[in-house]
Formats: sequence, structure tokens, C-alpha cells
Amino acid sequence: MKPTLPAARGLRSLALAVALLAGAAGLAGGHEIPADVVVHAYVRPEGGRLRLLFRVPMDAMRDVDFPLRGPGYLVLDRVEPYLREAARLWIADYVRLYEGDVALGPENLVAARVSLPSDRSFASWETALAHVTGAPLSADTDIIWSQALLDVLFEVPIASETSRFSIDPALAHLGVHTVSVIHFLPPGGGERVFQYSGNPGVVRLDPRWFQAALRFVRLGFLHILDGVDHLLFILCLVIPFRRMRGLLPIVTAFTVAHSITLIASAMGLAPSALWFPPLIETLIAASIVYMALENIVGARQERRWLIAFGFGLVHGFGFSFALRESLQFAGSHLLTALLSFNVGVELGQVFVLVLAIPALDWLFRRVVAERMGTIILSALVAHTAWHWMTARGARLAQYELTRPTVSVGLVVAAMRWAMLLLICVGAAWALSGLYGRWAERPRREALDPHAT
Repeated sequence: MKPTLPAARGLRSLALAVALLAGAAGLAGGHEIPADVVVHAYVRPEGGRLRLLFRVPMDAMRDVDFPLRGPGYLVLDRVEPYLREAARLWIADYVRLYEGDVALGPENLVAARVSLPSDRSFASWETALAHVTGAPLSADTDIIWSQALLDVLFEVPIASETSRFSIDPALAHLGVHTVSVIHFLPPGGGERVFQYSGNPGVVRLDPRWFQAALRFVRLGFLHILDGVDHLLFILCLVIPFRRMRGLLPIVTAFTVAHSITLIASAMGLAPSALWFPPLIETLIAASIVYMALENIVGARQERRWLIAFGFGLVHGFGFSFALRESLQFAGSHLLTALLSFNVGVELGQVFVLVLAIPALDWLFRRVVAERMGTIILSALVAHTAWHWMTARGARLAQYELTRPTVSVGLVVAAMRWAMLLLICVGAAWALSGLYGRWAERPRREALDPHAT
């Protein structure tokens, strides 16, 4: 596609927003923005060209005056120039393609077709291509314009079909909630499917390992900063123990625990039942309540690491929910993506600790006494988390739990969970020995100041 400057794209989006607001205020012209839009696309390199097929509902093509007759039927023998205009204004201008790091263009619109809402040709590349390049609908077909589908074929010159391609499909403007499904068909065979909401940014269709790593490190870092419940849990960990010697084993235990369940869930070891995500969200809120209450009554450092480990197992499943939809962007580098996401989470935690510890030290020195400040802050956190817990628990109660049927699949799942349990017990045992040596070191140094 022809590269579009970010400023031009922003101005176009602003103009569309102004037009929509004007329509909402009762001004003349324009169609209402559809609530839900689904875009289907195929991307396939062939020889010296990159071929793209798009299917978009025509009611997302606003401010294009399609020729109509009667109660809103398309005049099919006059509609093709308008289809091409709509394809350029609403699709081509919002899609950027890259071969390596080089922007591709200009675009070549090969074909544009109107399709019936019952058409199923986009089930595969072959049927979709045959449909778009085949004969158009008969001119006497009665089809309401807002119920029709627009199918288009673009071709872009490329240097080699074996290059690594990227796409930046900024198609969220088509609807209030836009879901895009992109099928990438590399020349070596196979198919890679991407499904996302809104604008995903640049999607590398066949990423290198370091490109996948950078994307998932950023994703993990931002997830910590966006996850208020995880931030409050970390705050509860920090409030009573702000020295590195006391905090390091606690944070280490939490890190090891959530790493185990994060990777296990990504590998398919977590239950797939609908009740599992709300259960985990409820337990995460409960973990914050517990930690806050323990801070109020008086936290004991020697057992805080074990509590952090137990709750870290729960938070790891919560992290996996955020990761699950993004693993499609990892390409063939699944393990790299998992480890990189975990690295991003840890960097996010370190960033929060670097900010929180000095802030708490200043607060307890200048504003309020440490014990009173601990109680006040923990009470506020507990109050917030309690409301989360009750609201999430109410949603969880809406699911009906049924007794599982004994089957081979259930036995296999039970064996996997047993393996995960053994891993968790082994990790806890290893951390227990490490913490024992950690706690023993100050006592040895007190008895022998010259001990190493």
C-alpha cells in the first residue's frame, strides 16, 4: 500500500470524527457509524507481488454516495467506480505494508466486488480470490447497500516473496468496535492467522526472534503499569518491608511463582472452562485484601515470602489472560515470547518499586508515622480490593459448576495438574532453602563480623 504520513492519517481521522459529530447533532448527510464491524483479510506474497484480499461491510463505508434505487437497492451496473473510491478512502489509505523495513507502494486496486451477506467465499484464499476476480453480481440483483459486503483485491510490487513482511492495518475507524482477522499465507505453505480488536500497530507477519522479544517485553512492562490490581498487590508487599534485604526474597518468591503459572497456562495447562478467569480475578482481589489486612495487624517477614509465593501462582494465571490473545504475534517464537513477556513484567515491577520505595520513605518521614501510615494505606487498599472481590465474586457465582465426567481427557488433565503441582512444590522447597541461608547470614555476620 502507498505509505500515508501519520499527520495525514491524523487529520483524516479528525475530519471523520468531526463529520460524525455533525451527523449526531442533526446536520445533513452521512451515515451513522456501525457498532460492530468484522474485517476479513488475506495477505499472500507471490513472485514479484504481494496480494491482499479484504472483505468489509459496506455500511462501514460512510459518506460515499452509492447509486441507489427504490428502497435502497444498489444499482450494480453503475456501482464499480464508487466501490473503488470507497476501497481507496476507507481501506487503502489506512493500511501500510513493509518489506523488511521498507515501506511498499504504490497500491494497485485490481478488483472490487459487491457480495451478498450470505456469501461464504472468504472461507479460504482460493475461493475468495476466485470470487473477487470472477463475474460480478447480476445487475438485476436486489441488495440493500447497508447489508452488502465489499470485497477488494490489491496488489503491491515486492522485491522477493521470501522477504519478511509487516502490516499496519489501522482500520478501527470502520466501526465503534472493529475486529480484524488477517490470514498470512507464506510461500512455503501453511497459514498464520491474526485476530485483534482496534488498531494493533505494526504486525510482523513473520517476526524474527528479537522482534518478537522486544514486542513482548514491552507488552509485559505495560501490562504491569495498566494492571491496577497487580500494582496494589506490589504496594502491599512493599509497605512494611522497604529494605532490599527484606524485600528481595519476597519479590523473588512472587516472581518465581507467577513465572511458573504464566508459562504453564500459555502451554495449555490452565482449565479452559468459562468460570476459570473470573475465579482467578476474584482470587487476585482476595490476595490484595489478605495482604493489606496482614499489614494492618503486623506482617511477619519470615513467612511473607511463602505467602507471596502462593499468591504469585494466582497472579501468574492473571498475567496469562493478558498474554493469551497476543501470542499470535509471536510467530514461531512461542518460548521467546513467554520469557520476554515475563522479563517485561519484572522490569515493570522493578520500575514500580523504584518509585514506590522512596515515596513511602518520604511519606513516613515527613507526613505520618510509619505504623500509622502503614495502617491507613493498607486500609484504603483493603477497602478498594474488597469491592473488587465482591463484584468479581458475584460474576463468578453466575457460572454453574458441574461435576466433570470421568474420561481419558480428564485423566490426562489431572496428570498435567499433578506435574504442575510437583513443580510448584519443588520451587517452594528450593526457595525455602534459599531463604534459610539468606536469614542465617545476618546471624553469622553478627557473631563474626569478618565472615564472608
